[in-house]
Amino acid sequence: MPPKKNPLGLNALQLKTLTLFQAVARLPDHAVPVADSPGALRITELPHAHGNHFHLGPAVVASRDATGLTNPAVWAVLERKGLIRASIDDGVLVITAAGLDYDTGLGGQLLHHADH
Repeated sequence: MPPKKNPLGLNALQLKTLTLFQAVARLPDHAVPVADSPGALRITELPHAHGNHFHLGPAVVASRDATGLTNPAVWAVLERKGLIRASIDDGVLVITAAGLDYDTGLGGQLLHHADH
């Protein structure tokens, strides 16, 4: 039997936000390993929108898909489910190994790559 899609029951905004955290964590110079948490990465910089989009490495993301990046309620749910450790007030975000491995199924929908 194949694994259940979205086993933690994340809503659409939570899935989008986790997808973006995963993408940021995989960018060179945007995340560093966490010494006491194998597989976890501390995100050192979140993207900032300009106009209706922002860039994540070679990908472009619509700003409307990133409202969870600054939403304390979304961060709280992702933390409660063990996908991140965070303090939105301090801007500290650690994506756990479970958060990095969680299949949101949205990477291809949110991260737009140029075809040239």
